[in-house]
Amino acid sequence: MIALIVAHFALAACAGPLVHRLGRRAFVVLALPPVAATVWAFTRWDTVASSGADTWSWQWIPDYGVALDLRLDALAELMVLLAAGVGALVLLYCASYFTDDTPQLGRFAGNLLAFAGAMLALVLADDLITLYVFWELTTVFSYLLIGHGSEHRHSRRSALQALVVTTFGGLAMLVGFLILGQAAGTYRISAIVADPPETTLAVSVAVVLVLCGALSKSAIWPFSMWLPNAMAAPTPVSAYLHAAAMVKAGVYLVARLAPAFADVPVWKPVVLVLGGATMLLGGWRALRLNDLKLVLAYGTVSQLGFLTLLAGTGNRNAALAAAAMILGHALFKAPLFLVTGIVDHAAGTRDLRRLSGVGRSLPYVAGVAVLAAASMAALPPLLGFAAKEAAFEALLHGSAADRWALAVVVAGSALTTAYSLRFVWGAFARKPGVPDTPVHRVGWAFLAPPALLAVLGLVLGPGVGWTDRLLGAYADTFPADGKPYHLALWHGFGLALLLSALAWAAGTVLFLGRARVTRLSRRIAWPTADSVFGHLLLGQERLALQVTGFIQRGSLSVYLATTLLVMLAGQLAVLVIDTPWDGAVRPRLWDNPLQGAVAALTCAAALLCLTVRRRMKAVVLAGLTGYGAALLFVVQGAPDLALTQFCVETVSMIVFVLVLRRMPVHFQETVSTWRRAARIPMALAAAATIGVGMWVAAAARTAEPAGAAMVREVADHGLKDVVATILVDLRAWDTMGESAVLAAAAIGVTSLIYLHRRSEGAMVQEELRGRTAWSLSAHHSSRLPQGDEAAPERSWLAAGATLAPEHRSIVFEVVARLLFHPILVLSVYLLFCAESLPGGGFVAGLVAGLALITRYLAGGRFELAEAAPLQPGLFTGLGLFISTGVGLLGLADGTVLHAFTYYGHLPVFGKYHLGTPVLFDFGVYLLVLGVVLDIVRALGAKIDRQIERAAGVLTPEGGPEAGGGPR
Repeated sequence: MIALIVAHFALAACAGPLVHRLGRRAFVVLALPPVAATVWAFTRWDTVASSGADTWSWQWIPDYGVALDLRLDALAELMVLLAAGVGALVLLYCASYFTDDTPQLGRFAGNLLAFAGAMLALVLADDLITLYVFWELTTVFSYLLIGHGSEHRHSRRSALQALVVTTFGGLAMLVGFLILGQAAGTYRISAIVADPPETTLAVSVAVVLVLCGALSKSAIWPFSMWLPNAMAAPTPVSAYLHAAAMVKAGVYLVARLAPAFADVPVWKPVVLVLGGATMLLGGWRALRLNDLKLVLAYGTVSQLGFLTLLAGTGNRNAALAAAAMILGHALFKAPLFLVTGIVDHAAGTRDLRRLSGVGRSLPYVAGVAVLAAASMAALPPLLGFAAKEAAFEALLHGSAADRWALAVVVAGSALTTAYSLRFVWGAFARKPGVPDTPVHRVGWAFLAPPALLAVLGLVLGPGVGWTDRLLGAYADTFPADGKPYHLALWHGFGLALLLSALAWAAGTVLFLGRARVTRLSRRIAWPTADSVFGHLLLGQERLALQVTGFIQRGSLSVYLATTLLVMLAGQLAVLVIDTPWDGAVRPRLWDNPLQGAVAALTCAAALLCLTVRRRMKAVVLAGLTGYGAALLFVVQGAPDLALTQFCVETVSMIVFVLVLRRMPVHFQETVSTWRRAARIPMALAAAATIGVGMWVAAAARTAEPAGAAMVREVADHGLKDVVATILVDLRAWDTMGESAVLAAAAIGVTSLIYLHRRSEGAMVQEELRGRTAWSLSAHHSSRLPQGDEAAPERSWLAAGATLAPEHRSIVFEVVARLLFHPILVLSVYLLFCAESLPGGGFVAGLVAGLALITRYLAGGRFELAEAAPLQPGLFTGLGLFISTGVGLLGLADGTVLHAFTYYGHLPVFGKYHLGTPVLFDFGVYLLVLGVVLDIVRALGAKIDRQIERAAGVLTPEGGPEAGGGPR
């Protein structure tokens, strides 16, 4: 199972190169994973039809019960056959539908195959969280597929609407899943269905939330507006996502959970009422539309309401009818969408008012459409008829609510017959006063996929009994209620057949009176859900603008004060109500007086920040608070933390200074006297609240501290540095996540500097035709000696020639040149000594970054380019790659980030050992070095280049900044 899912995503990742090499023929190759999944599902038919199941489980994090569980039972078998089988045919259809020069075809092909893989995993998932993950993956891929024609505004809006509606429903569903999992004591779907939790208020709320997700995914009213708008997607997407796959996910979830929760009081009112209303509203709307795809879209909305009603009824016979109808719907709606694409392709239009005589020009296409439409209208001897008869029988012999639902279903079936006739007439009939539409020939490869599906609907009508074992295996999960129904084409004359005849007759009358029906429908039409959605979205945007304009007035101090006041109010409310200090251990002011002195000086520096008006003074004082915190770590006996804090604070101060070059010397914000006076009390109150909160949190400990256990664990491995071992071994997951966040933050910040492109090309000295930014920024120093009398006798820096002699410091250049390599060696030492001494990849990366910063400060951007000729992204990406690779290497022993140690012997050095935590730390080292280098290039070299460009000292070919061309 898992191999088939992985194959979908792996081949989807290769779709771009395949399309580039093979053109549209690549779709044939991309159809192989769905074909393999279909074949595999057929091989498991007997097992699941005998009420058996195939399972697969991978215990990802066993201690926390996190696992990836897959299960193939009767219902999953049906959905796999539809998702994979129809998916394979749609991919083959794409080979004829598109041309080799279709824009972004590789991206489209990859997204479509990846969607098929996500859908396959969704229906196989036997874990609520796993199901949710793949549920949202289908949402993301459907957004990409619907918005494939992103150059059109309608496509972008439709994709966004589908994403918003289904994502909000998915988030509600996730909350419901969490409640159900906690109530049941397990997230295993098969276990919950076998032994559902007792019905409580929490379970009822969870059921409603889960239904919100299912109904939004299947476009059930009031969430139905997104599906018709999704017709902006290419026709293959409509045939697959909106007939056989994505929209069936909600129906599948209802069918999956109905055996466990159909008796919950809130279940049936929601499912029956909304399902029935959707069936009627969708069918009625389809009678007045002129676009063939929209007729089918609203017909799909109507059929989805019918399927939801059947799947949620909660008895054995209705479940059997729902499963048969799910199969029948895929076999008639997918070919109808595919036929619509063929007609649009051959005639150049989908407007039924302009189409005429197409049936005579394309008789085989018309024949396929008639077969599929007849099944949709439930005409014998097709599968749709057998499934509709089963539904009528199930509802006829059900409860009073079921019989009310039956009346709605019969009315909806009449509408189905009417819009089926309208589709066939509109697409293929010859219309009076309309000239025959010219069409081009349609190849057999183009017609074969819809023809195969339509013929299957015809064959499975008389042969519906072949599916009875499989579909009955799912239906038998419901309690038996009277005589079990069995699928067959003919059950004799009865009330169900009479109701079918009534629906056919009423539908025919509606079709014959289509002009009057259209006028009546438009006269009594309510505002569309799409219009309501648009007005709600516009109102939300306007409200957001008003709130933003009221709150965000451009004052950083106001933003900070607001944040602190909200934090103070919340924390003080909790402290006053709970009084958590009762019984708490009284805090000590310090362990020794030196701590108190350092803390007092640090607080004084922090308070002085509130009184200064020069930015540089504020930066220095803020840096002093950081150094004070580092001194506290030293006094407390935490050298690892102190070393890291010193390095971080040093890099931060340098970054601040680089930024200040482009900012005014003084703060521009005008602060009144009372606001300035209020800053210090507010800061003191915030500090006191945080201090009390930290004391209360520490005093609330009831368990033994984990420090002693960690010290023993580290000692057992022959190590001494507990902090470094925690970071790269015991809590390596945290470090990996923090590393990824650090990389993302740095890339995001520097991308704001590189507005158009991050690569500036090589920083060659030949692009300069004057003084560098370091020389341009100090005109006041003209009193210094000029020319060669002030120049050093030799060049200590690689780019020293770019500096004006009067602005060079021989002492700084010598120190930078002499200390650069020792600092790099020190960083490597800190990296490899972390097992027993203070150090580690993070602080080592910062130290290496400081070496590069020193070269930059001494010689400018050209010196930085000479010291680090490689792009920062190479270091960042390589670091993430190494850390992730080391983490995945642990899977060889069954656990991510499992540590391995290799022991060896070298002739000169003797015994040595190399552990994977050191390699993991090396990845962190490279990542931090890349981040520091990226920041220095963005806030240092980039700003230097801007200054030089403004001063006109760059040659015209001096990179993008000088060229002024498009970037």
